[in-house]
Amino acid sequence: MSQAQADQRSPDAATPVIAPGHTIASISDKISAIVLTRGTARGWWIGFGISLFFVNVFMVAATYLIATGIGIWGNNIPVAWGVGILNFVWWIGIGHAGTLISAILLLLNQSWRTSINRFAEAMTLFAVACAGLYPLLHLGRVWVFYWLLPYPSTMGVWPQFRSALVWDVFAVSTYMTVSFLFWFVGLIPDLATLRDRSHSRVGRVIYGFLAMGWRGSARHWKRFEVAYLLLAGVATPLVVSVHTVVSFDFATSIEPGWHTTIFPPYFVAGAIYSGFAMVLTLAIPLRAAYGLQDFITMRHLENMAKVMLATALMVAYGYMCEAFFGWYSANTYEEYVVHNRFAGPYRIAYFTLIACNVIIPQLLWIRAVRIQPVVLWIIAIICNVGMWLERFVIIVISLHRDFLPSSWDMYYPTFWDYATFAGTLGLFFFLLFLFIRFLPMISIFEMRELVHRTEEDHA
Repeated sequence: MSQAQADQRSPDAATPVIAPGHTIASISDKISAIVLTRGTARGWWIGFGISLFFVNVFMVAATYLIATGIGIWGNNIPVAWGVGILNFVWWIGIGHAGTLISAILLLLNQSWRTSINRFAEAMTLFAVACAGLYPLLHLGRVWVFYWLLPYPSTMGVWPQFRSALVWDVFAVSTYMTVSFLFWFVGLIPDLATLRDRSHSRVGRVIYGFLAMGWRGSARHWKRFEVAYLLLAGVATPLVVSVHTVVSFDFATSIEPGWHTTIFPPYFVAGAIYSGFAMVLTLAIPLRAAYGLQDFITMRHLENMAKVMLATALMVAYGYMCEAFFGWYSANTYEEYVVHNRFAGPYRIAYFTLIACNVIIPQLLWIRAVRIQPVVLWIIAIICNVGMWLERFVIIVISLHRDFLPSSWDMYYPTFWDYATFAGTLGLFFFLLFLFIRFLPMISIFEMRELVHRTEEDHA
């Protein structure tokens, strides 16, 4: 059967999550060869070079901001939060799918997560790292970021623990720490595999150091499985809590358009939506570039498309609730926020958002769309653009016309806003390229277990 014919098969529950014909040895050979091969593909070097260029753009933008101040951004008096905080919320949302796929689907015993959980976890770490840069830069005085931490202070300067901005510090740092531990613990058996297969002395030393003495004994496996499940249990509530806390930055204020109880579940649904869109954005090109169609099958792509469709409907419900609450509140200011989104100067952004996040995802109801990787990839990119616009609508449109018409003003991002955002995109892909070159992007030991279970079922 050709790959095109295999992709056209219905990926229902009976469809295997890995193409038939693979053995434990062949899985180890194919996945580890991506990392241990001596040569590096030209496409990898091109992508790595482009991402490295934008990392340098970020370094220049960050250096100029620290030397000059955040006045180089487009922030003004009514719109004190602009693209900087917008990008923080967007990156945090992207970082949700990795932990959801790894932790929650592991606890639910969903075997289709196996082929995509590793690079989804890595994507989470890189996205959260990019997100954490924005609050630090937004401080202006980056060097005093530690004032947010409750360290013993002789001057009696303590964080305001009733502020959701301080809650962000603890929520995001906890999420980052647990996600890193979950990702690294899951890597240990595979690092031992790379250690044993590496032809380079340097590779054997580095992978051996990171493998922490793993020998694959029964005792090692027993402790590993306990630790892995415990970390999955700890990470699961963080998926819900971290973006809920981020939504509190807005929901606990009295700002029209922000002061609403729908924000916590609405933000979590949007985060899972954008996170799965980014996983598809990365998985489809990686699948094609490294010939991973046997591991990342159409069942994986279709399942992720279904999750995107479900969360898109939740996000659409959130949009309807926002409009209804503004009307039903009988509050002049809340009513005006809704009117301003529909008919104000930023109405193009709002209607583009509706098209990207509500209308276009409805194509995923059609199976012919879900089984076309290129079409699915384009829809995923559109969804990520729509989620960026959603944060723009929530932050900028709510702020630029608030209580006093005398303080109304327009907000326009500057060159340095765009340069910083492009720089964090470069940092994200820079880390991603390093990851796929030096670490297995698919979990070797979990794929082995999957093949072993499949062989037992057929025995």
